[in-house]
Amino acid sequence: MIVLLIYVAIFVASFAVVKLVVHRSISDFTGRKTVTFGDESAVRPNRIASVVSILAIFLLWGAFTGSAWLPPLLHAPGPFLGDATFTYTAEADGTPPDDATVTIRVAPVGEEVAPPRVAPGDGWAKNDADSVGAWRSGLLRVDRNDDFGRDSGHRVVAVNGQPIRPGGEVMTEHGRVGMSPKGTLTFEPAKGWQMEPIWLPPPEAVLARLKEIATNGYRDSTLWEHLGYSLFRVIVGFLLGALIGIPLGYAMGLSEWFRGWFDPIVEFMRPVPPLALIPLVIIWAGIGEAGKIILLFLAALWIMAIAARSGVSGVKISKVHAAYSLGASKVQILRHVIIPNSLPDIFTGARVAMGVCWGTVVAAELVAAEKGAGMMIMVASKFQLTDIVIMGIILIGAIGFGIDMIMRFAERRLVPWKGRG
Repeated sequence: MIVLLIYVAIFVASFAVVKLVVHRSISDFTGRKTVTFGDESAVRPNRIASVVSILAIFLLWGAFTGSAWLPPLLHAPGPFLGDATFTYTAEADGTPPDDATVTIRVAPVGEEVAPPRVAPGDGWAKNDADSVGAWRSGLLRVDRNDDFGRDSGHRVVAVNGQPIRPGGEVMTEHGRVGMSPKGTLTFEPAKGWQMEPIWLPPPEAVLARLKEIATNGYRDSTLWEHLGYSLFRVIVGFLLGALIGIPLGYAMGLSEWFRGWFDPIVEFMRPVPPLALIPLVIIWAGIGEAGKIILLFLAALWIMAIAARSGVSGVKISKVHAAYSLGASKVQILRHVIIPNSLPDIFTGARVAMGVCWGTVVAAELVAAEKGAGMMIMVASKFQLTDIVIMGIILIGAIGFGIDMIMRFAERRLVPWKGRG
């Protein structure tokens, strides 16, 4: 919630700055192109907003992971590090209560440190010391140090003067002191707002892992082999889906018989997620390369069929009548009217299908894959190598974005009439 509020604040501030400073001369819609529905050229993405959005995401990522790329001033409050102290009050049978101080050295995760040395004190309750890692917690058997142990009815009744019972807790300046149901104290240092590296590593850790895997490879394959296999599977599965889906969509859009015959199948399979088909694909095609291609093929097939059907159904009948009045044959109408006017919808469907295929490739590579970005992510997740997981996600997203940009460029070149009636 805190991250979301900060992101919203950055968005509002950036919009205000760009509106008032960069585009100050535009005070109303008279300086803008009239918006026409269906014309993507009417509203184009603001490049300044895109850059600021990406920078804001990386800023939040670095701030909430304590990134070395950001000055400490921009870091969110981190976990407590150093020596934390609290005083406990203990009671034992037949003796007056006594106080003792516990000193706990909190070190960064993965760093082994010795507990600090402390003087035992004068009472029967002795001062104690221990160490714990940041974001961790530890048990404190303070009765082991005291003159009277549990066999003498030793029990802790207060921490920093606040009463405590089994199952209760007391918040101190440096963390939480709890008590287990059996009466053992536990200490959990304050975590702050930053994420533990095992859950979200900083950007520089992900970049370092990328350089390492790009140089040395991962699981007996180079990074480029992993990405190449994923890209090959996605492209082959998508092309097969388009090769069958587009003619099927044209047939459904042009023939009532084809529409009635295939419409129940297409509409039934369209909402079924490709992940649900994995067990069936394994049974039918095994765990080899064919099973992965089939899964991606099915992910693209129904989307391309619906896109082609929608493109044909959306052709204006006035254009067909005009072609007939000029003496065009059915083949000429299909070639010069229906196909050109359906291409915008097909390109839109292709972009959606490619995105779905990229989202499915991770699941497809779960089927006993030895290479691939999805396999790399899944193997890394089993060993909690979050930096590799995030690296793989970023690479898959970047490649998918690059493919989408290429398809947009091709659409602008091949279908320049889109949105122009």
